[in-house]
Amino acid sequence: MDLDAYSAAHRDEWDRLAQLGAKRRFSGAEADELIEHYQSGASQLSAIQTSAGQSIPGDRLSLGLSRARLRFTGAPANVLSQVPRFFVAQLPAALYRIRWLSAIVAAAFVLVAVLFGWWAASNPAVLATMGTQAEFEQYREDFVNYYSEFSGGSFTSVVWTNNAWLAAQCIAFGITGLYPVYLLFSNAQGLGMAAAALDSVDALDVFFLYIAPHGQLELYSLFVSGAAGMRVFWAWIAPGARTRARALAEEGRAMFTIVVGLILALFVSGVIEGFVTRQDWPWVVKIGIGTVALAAFLVYQWVVGRRAFRAGETGDLDEFEAGARQLVAG
Repeated sequence: MDLDAYSAAHRDEWDRLAQLGAKRRFSGAEADELIEHYQSGASQLSAIQTSAGQSIPGDRLSLGLSRARLRFTGAPANVLSQVPRFFVAQLPAALYRIRWLSAIVAAAFVLVAVLFGWWAASNPAVLATMGTQAEFEQYREDFVNYYSEFSGGSFTSVVWTNNAWLAAQCIAFGITGLYPVYLLFSNAQGLGMAAAALDSVDALDVFFLYIAPHGQLELYSLFVSGAAGMRVFWAWIAPGARTRARALAEEGRAMFTIVVGLILALFVSGVIEGFVTRQDWPWVVKIGIGTVALAAFLVYQWVVGRRAFRAGETGDLDEFEAGARQLVAG
């Protein structure tokens, strides 16, 4: 490549890119022009670097592209200014997009847990493989003592970390299509078998009373994580009009947005499990606290999420497209 001739041929375009990158406000036409010059400039910089390596014209063009990119992203001076928008629009919209899949996962989970619990409870041979009556009696005591064995803060930290890790795995490995199903199925199976074991020593009420305060929000958060992981897998299987890579990128970003929400939701359930379940309060109070926590999450997903989604939020903001919209809105 003749770098001097190439630079001379495109100098006017680069000057215009720099001029537009320095502007504070844009008309719709100027925003389109800036995007066009940015795209062509990025291709030209790649050609320069491939043929000539580092050079003065390349550095000059790179600076112009960097300034233009700041115009696309908006680059707020204070990152904290983006936090309200994240929680008011982006996160609830991402949750809203998987609302029905979350409900389907929840129904399937409950069905599997009930079937395994009924199968084990109605078959003495199955219970015999799980343990003896003496072991089940001990399990009852351990089940109750589990919630008061450690201090509230330590117990909250342990269960929060464990549950958040499970939720993150569900989403991270959702592309496999198998891991979320395996994780949810194994947890449903374990829950059903635990209920059967306690039922064998007439302690089924203990199972529900100790699970209900924190378990409502905790389990639903797990259902949402499973739904998010499956959404990523479906984007890979059926990308629609998008390329498979673009579909995975868009859904992956949106679903990992959900990880943040689930970490917070699981923190709340961990606090309930660590500080409420163990209390010597009326069960109606303890279960009521768990029900309020779940109801708040559902309102956030279905009501706040619907408003954000109808306002045009998708849960995934591609920086280039978002910046272009901001420029036009000017």
